[in-house]
Amino acid sequence: MTRFIDVPTMSRLVAEIGIPSFIGDLATYIGEDFARWHEFDKTARAAAHSPMGVIELMPVADAQLYAFKYVNGHPENTALGLPTVMAFGVLSEVVTGYPILLSELTIATALRTAATSLLAARLLARPDSHSMALIGNGTQSEFQALAFHCHRGIREIRAYDRDPKATAKLMQNLARYPELRIIRARSAADAIRGADIVTTLTAEKVHADIVTPDMLAPGMHLNAVGGDCPGKTELHPEVLRRARIFVEYTPQTRVEGEIQRLPADHPVCELWQLIQGEAQGRRQDKDITLFDSVGFALEDYATLRYVHAQALARNLGADIELVPDLDDPKDLYRH
Repeated sequence: MTRFIDVPTMSRLVAEIGIPSFIGDLATYIGEDFARWHEFDKTARAAAHSPMGVIELMPVADAQLYAFKYVNGHPENTALGLPTVMAFGVLSEVVTGYPILLSELTIATALRTAATSLLAARLLARPDSHSMALIGNGTQSEFQALAFHCHRGIREIRAYDRDPKATAKLMQNLARYPELRIIRARSAADAIRGADIVTTLTAEKVHADIVTPDMLAPGMHLNAVGGDCPGKTELHPEVLRRARIFVEYTPQTRVEGEIQRLPADHPVCELWQLIQGEAQGRRQDKDITLFDSVGFALEDYATLRYVHAQALARNLGADIELVPDLDDPKDLYRH
């Protein structure tokens, strides 16, 4: 039987564990799997683009488990009453191909994206960072804020969104964390001014210059999350040239990330190299570091692995007959 985790069950699982602990656990799982980088069969995701958005399949496997995620990105969906991002995933045994988990991943993707940002910031941001600009206050923003507040010592969020209702939503949702100060900024430049970490989370599919060179300050860490497909970026090219750039999987990020605006030979470092100690992150306090995050299948593998373990341990979810349970495995006709 296949363990099935639907949206209500995922919500219950997150509630039982708690959002900060869930994100922290995911950061650990993701770090463990990036540390085993060479054990995985990896490929860039397969994407079907349309004028309204993109639908993607994201596969990865090691010798034990195969995982894939189905995910979309449609910036105008909110006008239709639908989420911008929707996702589900499957975890299977490699030795038999049997699917052991079918899970919602819309909620979980928001959590794992924040967890990956946290993992990168632990490796790249200055240890004394306490203020973060949060540009784009949509569905991902609360998770990023809590990841950096609870696990990275951020005490101040400088929030900006072109839609004031989005920032109001963020402030209301995080009101239960009174020790986290949230400042409503007047513009992206106002949000970035004085911030140690800058997180960009915008959704519009354009080459945007949300962060420009004049906004940079020595020692800043940039966490660019919103640019994740061809033609969709958030940073001025000169910002990229001034930063030390770190990515998840270079072949995918060259096509989808901020670095699509740079020559193909521009040097970047992959996250696994930092984790394994093969590369150095921040060399000095004044360095400007950039995590060019587009989301990679290995992060979803780690998330599905974590969700499966937690669901079994807590007896959550339902066992479903996703594939036939045959008395005679050679006789499908009579099933």
